[in-house]
Amino acid sequence: MRLEPLYQKDKEQAIREGNKQGEQRLVIRQLNRRISEIDASLIERVQSLSIEQLENLGEALLDFSSVADLETWLNQ
Repeated sequence: MRLEPLYQKDKEQAIREGNKQGEQRLVIRQLNRRISEIDASLIERVQSLSIEQLENLGEALLDFSSVADLETWLNQ
């Protein structure tokens, strides 16, 4: 039995997870800068988003002016 494909699969998954965590941190930092400190419940909601949703939020947040805008976006 060759273990190399298993290690490769684990490595690829770790890279994807690392990318997602990096994107989460970036979006949360941008939100904090754009609309001030956001509370823990909103941070948790942002962290539960997929990479595609995080990318969309990263674009949408440029138009946000308040926490209400973020809440509206998350409720869509």
